[in-house]
Amino acid sequence: MNHAIACEALAKRYGTLAALDGVSACVPRGRVIGLLGHNGAGKSTLIKLILGLIAPSGGRLDVLGQSPWRAHALRRRIGYLPESATFYASLSGRELLDYLARLKQAPRGQTQALLERVGLAHAADRRIGTYSKGMRQRLGLAQALLGSPELVLLDEPTTGLDPQATRELYRIVGELRADGRCVLISSHLLAELEPHIDGALILRQGRLLAAGSLDALGEQAALPARVLLHPRGDAAGELLARLDARGLPAQRRPDGRLELQVPRAGKLPVLRELLADPAVADLDVREPTLAQLYDWLGAGQRSAAEACA
Repeated sequence: MNHAIACEALAKRYGTLAALDGVSACVPRGRVIGLLGHNGAGKSTLIKLILGLIAPSGGRLDVLGQSPWRAHALRRRIGYLPESATFYASLSGRELLDYLARLKQAPRGQTQALLERVGLAHAADRRIGTYSKGMRQRLGLAQALLGSPELVLLDEPTTGLDPQATRELYRIVGELRADGRCVLISSHLLAELEPHIDGALILRQGRLLAAGSLDALGEQAALPARVLLHPRGDAAGELLARLDARGLPAQRRPDGRLELQVPRAGKLPVLRELLADPAVADLDVREPTLAQLYDWLGAGQRSAAEACA
């Protein structure tokens, strides 16, 4: 069994509203996958289905090899950090993790190690009511890791975290991947998320727009690369003319560099020509970003009906 999550024609309806409509996808073990889509796209519904909190209206869903609906033992193999985690303010961080460890039947001995792992050892015995938002978010990550789960679901996990804490969170995500665990991250911060994921599930209006590795999605989109050229001396004018004659129109940037779009299929020959051009002092290649891919798929475009809802 190589998939942590597998769904086929998965649907969830609330009356006439289709929160999810015919979603079919697989999420491999040992991968970090981004769950993307604007508000109302179906991300939260999918997470609730994976957790077994709601039952599907149709289709099939397997989580770690079994249906999650009413599978109470399965939940001990899953970790979950909700977007807005709320904890008992009168408990200390240590007391909360001890309590949740008992509920999850996880070893209580993990508490101290997890507090150290998320950078809360110094505040372990303080009341949670005195924690900052970022500290509460780190405590939420610690509780999600109780019991060494095989599947970890993180919903907007960097909310309230400073840059250092964000780096630490993604370091932990990388460790989970290296340990063969699957991590599903729902986030709107695409630029922050992109370096840390292996692939993405992209939803819009309850339907799956695209699923796969970032390389595969990039091949599917075939978006051009941006090439930034630094002309040698005062050769910008002749370089512009030469590029235009080759069918590669470029634009001047305020910093003096020239920018052109190079089709994915013909990128290598063009780069060889540019590197051999005596008027080019340096160049920088910028591949399409996850945000550009997201927009190309139409996931970032809301319909008039959604905008008025």
